[in-house]
Amino acid sequence: MSGGHSTYTPTTGIGRWIDARMPLPRLMHDSFISYPTPRNLNYAYTFGGILSIMLVVQILTGVVLAMHYTASTLLAFDSVEKIMRDVNSGWLLRYLHSNGASMFFFAVFIHIFRGLYYGSYKAPRELLWILGCIILLLMMAAGFMGYVLPWGQMSFWGATVITGFFTAIPLAGEWVQQLLLGGFAVDNPTLNRFFSLHYLIPFMIAGVVVLHIWALHVTGQTNPTGIEVKSKTDTIPFTPYATVKDALGMVVFFLLFAYFVFYLPNFLGHPDNYIVANPLKTPAHIVPEWYFLPFYAILRAITFNIGPIDSKLGGVLAMFGAIAVLFFVPWLDTSKVRSAVYRPWYKLFFWLFVVDSILLGWLGSRPAEPPYVVMAQLATLYYFGFFLVIMPVLGLIETPRRLPNSITEAVLAKNHGSAAAHPAGAAAAPETKA
Repeated sequence: MSGGHSTYTPTTGIGRWIDARMPLPRLMHDSFISYPTPRNLNYAYTFGGILSIMLVVQILTGVVLAMHYTASTLLAFDSVEKIMRDVNSGWLLRYLHSNGASMFFFAVFIHIFRGLYYGSYKAPRELLWILGCIILLLMMAAGFMGYVLPWGQMSFWGATVITGFFTAIPLAGEWVQQLLLGGFAVDNPTLNRFFSLHYLIPFMIAGVVVLHIWALHVTGQTNPTGIEVKSKTDTIPFTPYATVKDALGMVVFFLLFAYFVFYLPNFLGHPDNYIVANPLKTPAHIVPEWYFLPFYAILRAITFNIGPIDSKLGGVLAMFGAIAVLFFVPWLDTSKVRSAVYRPWYKLFFWLFVVDSILLGWLGSRPAEPPYVVMAQLATLYYFGFFLVIMPVLGLIETPRRLPNSITEAVLAKNHGSAAAHPAGAAAAPETKA
């Protein structure tokens, strides 16, 4: 699917001159115009393009905000207020950036769920999936460090709590914490480190995204059937078909984005972060941003010692393990069928996993007290059970539905099914006319 002769033909002398020396226009044409795309892609596949646009939005708004931000514990909070009040359109830039982070994570979670549902991680796309997991890790690092920069109460205490968990790591824990903090407590060196890394990481993400797209174009796009492309009839050119579908998906997504920016700009933040950081006053409930809440719930769910591992270290291992397990999904899923469309039992367990992930997010926002702790422990058990038990076992015992012979056959069968579902309406039209 990724191979084939290029159809790009320069039409001007300048175009031919550039193409002979640096065929960038040919690369763009072959990647985004004539690139063969499975003809049955649905709107769940638009989130890759949405994420690319969101990354550009975050980088552009972040660069401009950095021009006005001061990475100092004495001035950081006031510099953010100055951006909001005195910089031309500063309020818009800040709300685009802060809400853009939430929209970025919202889109990436849907992108991951889509990959799990349609088996986008299976051979030969293991490296494509791993690169996506690396992007997720970098996003989480950037998101955490960015949350500290406004220097509000949640910024300060969130950094204090999260970096404090590194001390649970034997031998190297305190060294890692001091490396992050630049000292023994969250202070000015911490803010400078986090600002530098928060500025750098998005460009690292952009580099990995290029590799991610490259790997996608080498192995080819998956599709809802999970069947590989077998002939030209299974594909359509990326432009205009997939382009128009992606554009519509982006418009709907950015309408949602705009709604939060202009009508609910602070809805996804915490009110305590609009109070300047005070090391002498601890908030009643310290919680991270919403996109970290599922992992925060897993961290707090480990309230017991596991052999020589105490509860604090166990929580840290569970939290990082919840992300690390994603890297091994291509080998944990033993089924030869990719798509959940043809796996009835896997489909059931997958949707339970989605509900479980949402439940973990809600539990992460609740106090660490009964009954929330027990609920978090059960939800954590299912989270890891889905990957470590259900995926490997189900692939061996599940009987999948019959797969179509090709993508074209699946599309035609779906169209015929839709037509057969409304025979009365088709017959009623001429009768009504008569």
